[in-house]
Amino acid sequence: MLIGIPPLLGPDLLYTLRSMGHGDEIALVDGNYPAQDHARRLVRADGHGVLALIEAILTVMPLDHLVPQAAFRAALNNDKTQVNAFHHAVDALVARMAPGFAVTPLDGADLYPRIRAAHTIVATSEGALFGNVILRKGVVVLPGAG
Repeated sequence: MLIGIPPLLGPDLLYTLRSMGHGDEIALVDGNYPAQDHARRLVRADGHGVLALIEAILTVMPLDHLVPQAAFRAALNNDKTQVNAFHHAVDALVARMAPGFAVTPLDGADLYPRIRAAHTIVATSEGALFGNVILRKGVVVLPGAG
């Protein structure tokens, strides 16, 4: 346990977040996603859902403010015009944790290649269908820098 670090962020996930550079993306995938097959790097978060992981990650990692979109999610039936309660919850959580950022829904043709290209895929036990989210890391500006 560490002070100020959500306990959900275990050693492997903390290492991943610290290893990522500006512009790298992390994909949080639901329990049905073929994470092992698609991952360049895989972190397991068995027993945890995507919403809890988003909250923990955005506690320590800024989203990228230098691009128009830095948070993405799947859409119901891979159709970016369709949404379910889980997607509404993702949108609200990101708005709360990263004010000024909106989540961009992606259809399957855009989502799945982006997940495969992510720096890391985090395999969760999320039960929501189409429960996949991608977060793009921003710049951390240290006091006195710049």
